[in-house]
Amino acid sequence: MAASVAGESLSSPTGTRTASGSDAGGANRDRRGDKLTDLPTELLEHILCLPVLEHIDICNVSCCCLRLRDVCHGRGKVWGHQYKLRWPRLQRFYPQNESCDWLREYKTRHRVGIQIRRTVGSISKRFFMEVPCIGQVLGDTFAEIESLGMPEHFCEDELLFILQAEKRKSLTLKYYAKKILYFLRQQNILRALKSFLEQPPEQQSALAGAVLVDRYCNPLADVTLDGISAQLDDIAEKVKKTLRVKNPSHPSLRVAPGGERLPLEDLELQRQVVCALNAVLYDQLQYKGDQLDYYNPLNSYIHQVLLRRKGIPISLSVVYMTLAQRLGVKLEPVNFPSHFLLRWCQNERGSDDIYDYVYIDAFGKGKQMTAKECEYLIGHQASADYYGGIGTTDVLLRMVGNLLNIGKRGESNEKSYQLLRDTLDLFLTINPDNVPYLLLQARLYFHLGIWPEKVLDILQHIQALDPSQHGAVGYLVQHTLEHIQHKKHPAAPEVKRRGAADHRDVRYSVGLVMKHKRSGYNCVIYGWDPKCTMSQEWITTMRVHQLPDGAEQPFYNVLVQDGTCRYAAQENLEPHSAPLEIGHPEVGRYFCEFAHTHYVANDELRTRYPDDSDQMEETARHLYPHARPPTPM
Repeated sequence: MAASVAGESLSSPTGTRTASGSDAGGANRDRRGDKLTDLPTELLEHILCLPVLEHIDICNVSCCCLRLRDVCHGRGKVWGHQYKLRWPRLQRFYPQNESCDWLREYKTRHRVGIQIRRTVGSISKRFFMEVPCIGQVLGDTFAEIESLGMPEHFCEDELLFILQAEKRKSLTLKYYAKKILYFLRQQNILRALKSFLEQPPEQQSALAGAVLVDRYCNPLADVTLDGISAQLDDIAEKVKKTLRVKNPSHPSLRVAPGGERLPLEDLELQRQVVCALNAVLYDQLQYKGDQLDYYNPLNSYIHQVLLRRKGIPISLSVVYMTLAQRLGVKLEPVNFPSHFLLRWCQNERGSDDIYDYVYIDAFGKGKQMTAKECEYLIGHQASADYYGGIGTTDVLLRMVGNLLNIGKRGESNEKSYQLLRDTLDLFLTINPDNVPYLLLQARLYFHLGIWPEKVLDILQHIQALDPSQHGAVGYLVQHTLEHIQHKKHPAAPEVKRRGAADHRDVRYSVGLVMKHKRSGYNCVIYGWDPKCTMSQEWITTMRVHQLPDGAEQPFYNVLVQDGTCRYAAQENLEPHSAPLEIGHPEVGRYFCEFAHTHYVANDELRTRYPDDSDQMEETARHLYPHARPPTPM
């Protein structure tokens, strides 16, 4: 059907008829229905909702005449369709049957998108030379966005939109979008944690708290309390099936999925539940304590415990206790040293006597022990204080403390530092006046060279809490102020040109995908020096002097596939025979695109190595003459 938006004639579906013969007399009649604007509103809306039309088309159509403007009104179907087509993830924020000004929402969401992209794009220019601390970077910019009164979920949706763009392109934009999304979600989770901690203790669920810890450390993962609860419901249903075989009339069988019943008073009924729980969790589903990789942080995250079916004592105890509670058995967490336990009262009236309890080791396949037998776990006698039940806040402090210790014992890399920063944030949200951890947080930020203004705030808080720390505080204050002063007068970045006399031996360019001849790892070059610039101690430790060309040859900064950053000698590197993408988290900080045979330096890296881009293109053509160009999207 051919039609114009301004009301021109429509041709008949069966062909154009002549005005001669029997139709001649009707030539002057009012020909209803042969204008687009004469079509019923429902049909016009259907036409204007065709997927080939974009928002610009709808704007143009609505400017044609009053009739089409009315059809394209803000609360109508047409703009609702445009909004849902472009931003489908946002539909959950709008009740289905509620009227909405879709045109206004579209404009607002569009403005947010422009502002977010402007913000993300500006970060690399401002902070390329520093360790990106998004909390510090975003301060003024997001205060400006918040002042516009725009919904926060619009900001998150635009960041996700950036992250889901074509895989090999816009790498720098994606790098900072990911960091911003990480930060924004963490701020929301911290607010949720503070609200959780303000609840009365009897309303605080250990599972809900553990999920908040999990989400804060994994803000980009799809982890929700509802999702975790649904998985536990499935396990609880399996326990009921086993229980039904033993006792078809058991009261716990009448508990609805997701519901919790009052604790069972009869000890025999409780034993039946615990027995069925052990059979399902450990025999049928094969849950176990991770003895081989005990200090893997995944063992502390509830969603990973359910996915991998293994964990450490405290995470498995939270799962076990939650399942037991849903089936009518009340268990209490016990902050036993070195090995978290649960206790189960054998006295129907309750008791303060530690010998009236059975102690359950969720890490040890639900093994039941007396108070005396628990001492074999730690190899020495334990006082009665260790056997007492604890509240949810103490459970979370123990859980976060475990993660914090993993971060402290980890390697000095971005992953360990991030875990340490995240767990310190959590610990100090729960226990904000812990001086040792406040001091650790200040030292960590100082060591990383990030957020000096926050370091001063932390140090001021420490001084108020404990004046005896004035020595450590004074040292950090002095050097932090020097850092702030230095930032006000930053040194210009060193520019390395190929034509310089001492750069003539540099064979490779930034962006080239390499392979290490000795270690076999794949990597990409993001910087180079005409000779080794590391200390003599490093040169000796790494046995650089044993290389044929020693320390006087060019050395390259490389991002390695395993997530590490290394400093490699030129004689140990060779161009990769079949270049592939390097899965390093920092790739986007230096490169904007993977061009099939090499990485393309972003503007900031190109400023430091202005001659490398042309050299890189020439090298790529020489090394990979038959490589196919990237497929256009």
